[in-house]
Amino acid sequence: MAVRRLTYEQIADDIAARIAAGEYPPHTALPSVRQLAALYSVSTGTIDKVQIVLRTRGLTYGVPGRGVFVEGPEE
Repeated sequence: MAVRRLTYEQIADDIAARIAAGEYPPHTALPSVRQLAALYSVSTGTIDKVQIVLRTRGLTYGVPGRGVFVEGPEE
């Protein structure tokens, strides 16, 4: 049986659900692009698209040289 690969939208939805569940708390770093690519068995280019979707949804923010972090509640 062939393994079905997830689309970048499905991966973004999964990570968004993990954020909502508290697996990735506010202001904590998401795993690196390479770690996420390995976790979901996709290319790093796919994870780049996932990060754009998450940023567009207002769920994450990037810090140059540090990584991608989960947005916190607005203060």
